[in-house]
Amino acid sequence: MQVQEDKPYDDINITPMLDLAYVLLVIFILMCTAAVQGAKVNLPSESKTQSLAKPKTQAVSISNEGKMTLNNIPISSLDDLSQKLQQIRAKVPDCSVVLKGDAKTSYQAISDVLDVVGKLGITQVGLATRPQSGK
Repeated sequence: MQVQEDKPYDDINITPMLDLAYVLLVIFILMCTAAVQGAKVNLPSESKTQSLAKPKTQAVSISNEGKMTLNNIPISSLDDLSQKLQQIRAKVPDCSVVLKGDAKTSYQAISDVLDVVGKLGITQVGLATRPQSGK
């Protein structure tokens, strides 16, 4: 059997190229799954939660109509809320705020109250929720 040396190759051997592609795919999958682990955070324990019975915890409630109350006292505007919280903060420097919003309250109203609380320098802020029943 004779081999013709002048004849060009009709097909290309793609096996080494496929081996390289598979190795790169495996490396890509391993690197992506290793990078998705999440951030470590310190979660609060249940025993350290504050109740509203403590005098330094202030409750701000917002209805779905946008009406606000501070400790069940109606508040007319954000400026009024800011003044009252500032007076409370002058008496109790380490006061905290729990924000209660109706399920249909607009996100903008919650954000506005959080802005007021942040501008006053109150760092202990909580969002009150109710556990879902039946799950």
